[in-house]
Amino acid sequence: MFSRQLTRSIAVGAAAIAVAGGSYGIVSATSSSASPIASSASPAASSGSGGGGSNARSGPAAGGASGTIGSVSTPSFTMTTSAGQKVTVNEASSTTYQKGTSSTSASAITTGESVLVLGTTSGTTITATQVIVQPTGGGGSATSSAAKVIPFQRGTPTTSKQVGQIPANYSEGSGTIVSGTAANKATEAALAAYSGGVVDRVVQLSNGEYEAHNIGVNWPHHIFVDKNFKVVGAD
Repeated sequence: MFSRQLTRSIAVGAAAIAVAGGSYGIVSATSSSASPIASSASPAASSGSGGGGSNARSGPAAGGASGTIGSVSTPSFTMTTSAGQKVTVNEASSTTYQKGTSSTSASAITTGESVLVLGTTSGTTITATQVIVQPTGGGGSATSSAAKVIPFQRGTPTTSKQVGQIPANYSEGSGTIVSGTAANKATEAALAAYSGGVVDRVVQLSNGEYEAHNIGVNWPHHIFVDKNFKVVGAD
């Protein structure tokens, strides 16, 4: 009788240990799997491609690019930046056109022309609000600025360097997305200094300056523009 009760007690105890061990295993598995997910999410949040950070966008934002028109198929055209990035530009009835300082029409958009496009950017596609045809013979500054830019090469690590002045309290992912005139001026200044990439958003920092987020190149990814819309630094 005593032996039977002892055997039953041992069996119950073993079952309890097994259940507890299983629960511990579930908790351990959850904890160990949660950590990599959290750490892998951080870069996405800081780069603005996911949640986190006030400049993390949920959709297209104001930006632009400059380059040479490759093909025209109304109401759109393609262009290639000085760093070799292919960009698709969609035109709309509200798109305005400018050649130098004068207004023009969509007929000015022809193959081989150098243009600056400002508008709503989604990846490497821009819905243009303004297309500015650059003066002929004005490629010198674009060429010199392109020399500063490191073109995108698949599999090549992002270059880590800083030039000029980086705002003291700046942290990647900070700032508030802006649009309209401020975004256009900041984009134009950034592309004049570092042509070759695509500005896919502009944020205003806590000190009132701007950061133009640059994609399609290995460097720079952040171009800093002061309140007077002059480029002061990049990283």
